[in-house]
Amino acid sequence: MQQAFDFPETAEPGSFRFNGAALVSDPSGALWWPAERCLVVADLHLEKGSSFAARGQFLPPYDSRATLERLQEVIARLQPKRVICLGDSFHDAEAGGRLSDAEKERLRALTSGHDWIWITGNHDPEPPRELGGDVLNEVEMHRLIFRHEAEESPEGYGEVSGHYHPKAAVRVKGRRFSRPCFAFDEGRLILPSFGAYTGGLDVLAPALRELLAPGFRVRLISARKVYAFSSEMLEPFGVPA
Repeated sequence: MQQAFDFPETAEPGSFRFNGAALVSDPSGALWWPAERCLVVADLHLEKGSSFAARGQFLPPYDSRATLERLQEVIARLQPKRVICLGDSFHDAEAGGRLSDAEKERLRALTSGHDWIWITGNHDPEPPRELGGDVLNEVEMHRLIFRHEAEESPEGYGEVSGHYHPKAAVRVKGRRFSRPCFAFDEGRLILPSFGAYTGGLDVLAPALRELLAPGFRVRLISARKVYAFSSEMLEPFGVPA
C-alpha cells in the first residue's frame, strides 16, 4: 500500500514544459494538458483480475471498478474536452465482454461525453468499439505524438507513451520510497500505469535506460502531490531498504 509521505524539500509544482507544451503531472497518474483541455492516461488494464482468475490466480474482482472510479473522479475534477487512453486499456481481447453491465454503462457515459480516443496497445490491438470512442494507432497534436510504446519520432516532435509502467526509488532523510512515476527527457515522456492491478518497471532497468537520455527526470507520485527528482538521485530497486 502506498505510504502517505511528503518530501517538502523536493516539492515542485505539478506543471512542467515538454517540447513546448505546458503539461501537468497529476497525482492520480494522469497527464493534463490545460491549454488543450486534454487528459491522458496509460495502461488501464481493465479486467486484469478476471483474466488472472481464469488461469487459476484469484485476485479480488474489483480492479475495473476501482480504475474507472479513479478515472471518473479525475475527469469530474479537470473537465477535459478530450481523453486519450494510451493503449493496454483492456487487459486482453475479451476484457470488454467481461466488464459488468454497470461498468459498461459507466464507460459509455464517459466516452459519449468527451472526444475519447483509445490508442491500440499490445494487450488490446482491437479495443471493443461498442463501448464508444474512436480507436487509433496514434494521435498527433501540436508536435506531440501520443502512442502506446516508445519508438522513433520525426525530428522536432515530442513523444508521449505508456507501456512500461515506470516506477522509481529514492531515499529521503534516510528512508527509502518507491513510487510510480512520470519519466521524461527532452523528447520522450513515459506515463505511469493508471490501472489498479498493474505493477511497475524500475526506470533504471535496461529497457528504460535505453529509451531515456542521460540526465532524464522523474516525477514521483505521492498520495497528494507529485515530486520531481533527477535520475542521479534515484536508487535501483535492488538496493537494500
